[in-house]
Amino acid sequence: MPIRTASFTKRLSDNGKALHRAMASRKASAGADKSLTEAETALAEERKQLKEQRAQRRAQGLLPGPSPLDKLVRTHRAVAKDKPKVAGEAQGAKDAKEAKKPKATKSRAEKQEQKSAALDAARKTSKKPAK
Repeated sequence: MPIRTASFTKRLSDNGKALHRAMASRKASAGADKSLTEAETALAEERKQLKEQRAQRRAQGLLPGPSPLDKLVRTHRAVAKDKPKVAGEAQGAKDAKEAKKPKATKSRAEKQEQKSAALDAARKTSKKPAK
């Protein structure tokens, strides 16, 4: 699983702190010994790998990505498949189509038309005839 770029900063910080503690404990216990301990070498190697991964992620982020148009064109839209017809269902489907009633709800255009007609009627009735 890829590591999020934002987590590199925290991981590098934690690694640096652990490396510093290991170096400080070595100096305190054995004096100014020049050789590194196994823990220090492991932490230094991990730090090096983290920095390389961070650099790769930053370079990848600079590369051009797909444009919104490309994403739109490549979007997969599922196509409905025809259902296999059964002998009993074929007759029932024809009856259902014939008995189908128009929908009871009005479309948006019909509602807008009705609303504008009501406003016009209200405007006309509010005017009183001149005497």
